[in-house]
Amino acid sequence: MKIIWLGHAGFRIETGDLALLFDPWLTGNPMFPEARQAEAIAGATHIFITHGHSDHAADAPEIARALGIPVHGIYDLMSFWGEKHGIETVGFNKGGTVDLGAARITMVNAAHSSSAGEGAEGPVYAGHEAGYVIEAEGHSIYLTGDTDVMADMEIINDLHRPDIGILCAGGFFTMDMKRAAYAAKKYFDFKTVIPCHYRTFPLLEQSAEALKAGLPGVDVIEPEVLEAIEI
Repeated sequence: MKIIWLGHAGFRIETGDLALLFDPWLTGNPMFPEARQAEAIAGATHIFITHGHSDHAADAPEIARALGIPVHGIYDLMSFWGEKHGIETVGFNKGGTVDLGAARITMVNAAHSSSAGEGAEGPVYAGHEAGYVIEAEGHSIYLTGDTDVMADMEIINDLHRPDIGILCAGGFFTMDMKRAAYAAKKYFDFKTVIPCHYRTFPLLEQSAEALKAGLPGVDVIEPEVLEAIEI
């Protein structure tokens, strides 16, 4: 299995015959070299979106159209995108699981917000925010999406026992490094933790040192864009 950071909160996870894109915000992402966009999406089979904010969802319809692949996400947003963009969408909801053969992806709760567009009429409802648990190759990966610490994490651990955590940890819009470390220690027994949603902008945390300090014995990997982490 390969876990590849696309900058900010975007990831590409390769397992079996699947190449899954999660929140692939590439255009205008300060962390992502736009000249390498074709490389990042090459051979992708499915897209998953955690919520409607532009720094997660803006590129998904165009990528889906260009590659002819489906986008998965919260039912409300997927129904809207299917009609507006004419792309294949799979709308499901929290607690639901999509079985792709080589991987099972379950949508789980998050504590954030979700909207799309900021024009004259203001933001538009885009369904609820979510995270995902990806089960493949004997591993269980908890990708938080944008969230703060929440008691639901105990339920996620009880049901899925994730050994890998991909945790938003930049602060300001989500939990920061210390809060992410608290969540990981209190609710989970991760073997590997990968922080994300940091370093993108100056107001976000720029280092994962506080996360590492709070999780002794856990392999905390600071990702580099387009460099595969092999599990």
